[in-house]
Amino acid sequence: MNGNLRKNITPGITVDIVLKKDQPTGRLTRGIVKDILTNSQSHPHGIKVRLQDGQVGRVKQIISGDAIV
Repeated sequence: MNGNLRKNITPGITVDIVLKKDQPTGRLTRGIVKDILTNSQSHPHGIKVRLQDGQVGRVKQIISGDAIV
């Protein structure tokens, strides 16, 4: 699913995000969404979210179990 659209992201789903510090390398961090921080319906670089562990980044992939949706 597309991480650029807010409607695809809900609290509780597992996602891969890029943290601000990792933007130059594109390194992904996996976690569970706690809060959606982007108010607009879409964003070209991915919707900004806060994970349950407090990390903030932009969604690059939406994960369902071990498979990419």
